[in-house]
Amino acid sequence: MKIQIITLFPDMFPSVLNTSMLWKAQDRNIVEISYINLRDFGLGPRKQVDDTPYGGGDGMLLKPEPLVAAIEKARQIDPSAIVILPTPRGKLYKQSDAKILAKSKKGLILVCPRYEGYDERITAFVNKQFCIGNYVLTGGELPAMVIIDSIVRLLPGVLGGETSTEIESFQSDDKTIEFPQYTRPEDFRGVKVPEVLLSGNHAEIAKWRQNQQ
Repeated sequence: MKIQIITLFPDMFPSVLNTSMLWKAQDRNIVEISYINLRDFGLGPRKQVDDTPYGGGDGMLLKPEPLVAAIEKARQIDPSAIVILPTPRGKLYKQSDAKILAKSKKGLILVCPRYEGYDERITAFVNKQFCIGNYVLTGGELPAMVIIDSIVRLLPGVLGGETSTEIESFQSDDKTIEFPQYTRPEDFRGVKVPEVLLSGNHAEIAKWRQNQQ
């Protein structure tokens, strides 16, 4: 999977995306991550990417010309890619969305807004708008990282085990939570592992886990 990230702050990403399973996915050539600096598409000698909103108000909006030019550049590299815009106005992002995107085998282009937002006209160049929660962040970089992490870990060969993701939270219906799990020691500060997990009775263990979900 090819993932392109359009951002004013590409330096925010490597410390997260070049770590742990995300690094392994790149090292194994399962995913390729690249960055497009929005500033490179800025207008004029000062490479302007934002301007004041029509109608007044505080803050600055990202201009449509640089953003659309960056999207078009990314589409030249990967014409079939899905363009994703993290935004509070988008659909609430769920595990089912991550599964659909992971199975699509299409590349991704993530657009990271900044400042007070973006000119609404850029949405005509976007395929999907997602909101990762009912709160406000300073930009789209963190939501982009969340979306990338949730998708890449589902790609075959990233986590290793064939069933690694099957029993995780939200896998079946976006609601069901994974059952509690325990490891050694058997007794930690007076709190013991449930007896059924020590019984060796796999049918009873499966029943207990189902009831705990």
